[in-house]
Amino acid sequence: MDTTEHDRSRPIQDWPLSVRLLLNIGHAIDHMYLLVFAAAVAVIAIDFGFTRWEDLMPFGVGAFVLFGLGALPAGRLGDLWGRRKMMLVFFYGMSGSMLLAAMAQSAWQLAAALTIMGAFASIYHPVGIPMLVQRSARPGMAIGVNGLAGNLGVAVAALVTGFLVKWFDWRSAFVVPAVIALVCGILFTRWCPHEDSAPSKGTIKAKVQLPPKLLVRSLLVLTMASVSANMLFNFTTNGNGQLMAERFKGLIEDPAMLGLLLALVYAIGALAQVVVGRLLDRVAVKPLFLSIVMLQMPLLLLASVSQGWLLYAALIGCMVFIFGAIPFVDVVIVRYVDDRMRSRVAGFRFAVSLGVSALAVWILGPFVKSAGFDSLFMFMALISLCTFCVVLMLPGERTSTVQG
Repeated sequence: MDTTEHDRSRPIQDWPLSVRLLLNIGHAIDHMYLLVFAAAVAVIAIDFGFTRWEDLMPFGVGAFVLFGLGALPAGRLGDLWGRRKMMLVFFYGMSGSMLLAAMAQSAWQLAAALTIMGAFASIYHPVGIPMLVQRSARPGMAIGVNGLAGNLGVAVAALVTGFLVKWFDWRSAFVVPAVIALVCGILFTRWCPHEDSAPSKGTIKAKVQLPPKLLVRSLLVLTMASVSANMLFNFTTNGNGQLMAERFKGLIEDPAMLGLLLALVYAIGALAQVVVGRLLDRVAVKPLFLSIVMLQMPLLLLASVSQGWLLYAALIGCMVFIFGAIPFVDVVIVRYVDDRMRSRVAGFRFAVSLGVSALAVWILGPFVKSAGFDSLFMFMALISLCTFCVVLMLPGERTSTVQG
């Protein structure tokens, strides 16, 4: 029986360019909207009567908890109901929840709106990424470009929020993204073809066929590695803005300029995902993954003790290798898991990893308030070491059967 990745009876036909573009924009939206609160937290704190931004930061944790836990039902619905339908729910839901956040009159109202937004944001990763690679001949490259789009969304969050807060107010930083998501939803409705059947009824096989025990082991390793990787992602993307404000004091204090510098850090870091994605279509996963994780540690330690422009250089290096580690899990899922169940597998992995890593948002403010950013970055270096040890347990591809 033929077990190639795609049916040989027909050539691969990728999604139309307009659909691929909107799927990548969806990734940018997902990450940007989750970080608008973190980018504007200092101004919102003043408006709501808080004396320190650290005291308001825990009110955003609900978004990240639902961002993780919601991935499990989202992945199941993506496979069994349809990925196109779920992406429409994503775009329109993100728009409505951001408008609710803009109308909040207290910290608890804002927390509720952000939590609802996190539930809709949970749809993208287990649904949008499997949908994007479903028809792709080069999934590594597709995931790399998609990762670039997602992290450009991180960069845009810092940049656009900084300018909107400076020129208007913090509420505009939620209203403008709401309008963008609404427009994307309308365009996706018009341009994305209807699915003939739910993905669970499809016949697209994984390229690498692992024995059941090794497949389970691989998915457990990936889930553990994903927890630590998302901890680093959440600590840095939610804390870097305040870190730069603290350590650039006396050099640059304009919020818009600091936002521009931080956006540049994320834009440079995001390019690493394209490079890694391209490499993953050509080389084995495990040695490349180990190399990237190992390089995170010295850069995080350097950032912990740096000030000013040396800190800036260290942050660029940190984000290059933190962002560069992101494509691995998605590429392994595409390589090892049949398409008919990829959304459910991805949903389980995201539910566990993002649910646990949401703790990073909860403890960020109190941790920095009590121990400072230097201790935070040392702690992140320890997390990288744990990730390295976990990835050592990932089976090599020589122990599997590669379907050609």
